[in-house]
Amino acid sequence: MTSPDWDLISSYAGLLCLASISIYAGAHGSLPAKPKRKGTNKSVVQDEDEDEDEDVSDRLSSSDAWLFPVAGSVALFGMYALMKYFGKEWVNWILAWYFSIAGVGSVWKSAASVMRLAVGEERWKKFDRNRVLVLKGPREMVSVSLRTPTIALFPLALIPSVLFNTSSGKSALITDILALSFSHNAICLLKIDSFKTGCILLSGLFFYDIYWVFGTDVMVTVATSLDVPIKLLWPKSLIFASDRGYTLLGLGDIVIPGTFVALALRYDYAREKGKGKGYFYAILAAYISGLVTTMTVMHVFGQAQPALLYLSPACILTLFGVGIVRGELGEVWKWVDDGSGEGDGNVERRKSE
Repeated sequence: MTSPDWDLISSYAGLLCLASISIYAGAHGSLPAKPKRKGTNKSVVQDEDEDEDEDVSDRLSSSDAWLFPVAGSVALFGMYALMKYFGKEWVNWILAWYFSIAGVGSVWKSAASVMRLAVGEERWKKFDRNRVLVLKGPREMVSVSLRTPTIALFPLALIPSVLFNTSSGKSALITDILALSFSHNAICLLKIDSFKTGCILLSGLFFYDIYWVFGTDVMVTVATSLDVPIKLLWPKSLIFASDRGYTLLGLGDIVIPGTFVALALRYDYAREKGKGKGYFYAILAAYISGLVTTMTVMHVFGQAQPALLYLSPACILTLFGVGIVRGELGEVWKWVDDGSGEGDGNVERRKSE
């Protein structure tokens, strides 16, 4: 009997932990800010309780979700064609600069979120707010507000990007730091407006992933050729040696299901005001189970697997399962996240109260 390959198992476990932590953090980062008091007008001096992380991002609608597989296919094949005709070295050089510049802002924002969590909300709001305003008469055109610790973190945010673009060999640690910040911020900002939209998105990318992994060599070629922080890496070694190479997980397999998990958390907060997280924990557990299944099949058959083949059904079926068991599937399906922290699905309930 062959003994277990603990080095490889540890690598799978490491990727699983990184992906789960990224989704958990991103989901909580997607929660809306506290609603403003009605009847007050925003001005330079009346918004001392506001913070720089206001919930202003647009929601992805059903019509947008249908286009995701098409846009993803065009981008993926375009990248494949560029590498075929111009060489992967040129493409990697261009993208390395792009992601290094974007990585500064991404790591900066994620680092600020971590510090805010570490010091606590009450203490965080005691730090000075530094504001840059562009006014046109009494109207505020542009406003940038940063707490003092956020400004102090900027030099540290430069380090991963500088090391990534100047070191001769790309460090897996630096790659993971940048990739985790990208996935965290993407889940915070890329918000879907309803579970219907989420199901359309996951279903479309389910078929997208299957075709590009099993039908062609495009996905595998691009994923293994690009040396940029769009994937998580973990060495196949208990002592983190790189001799055997790395296992990898693309950010799309984190961000896309992660937006669905984040929506479940926002629904739990809107429905129960944060007192219960039944849908969130159930769908997060489904994601983890789906990823474990992906890794197991990949290990048994020794072939790259489209992760969304397992992740999409796991998340969708869990949503329906929990909704049916709790007798509220209709309410869940009709609910729309409007960014207020309550959603359109609660309108009738509020009126009856």
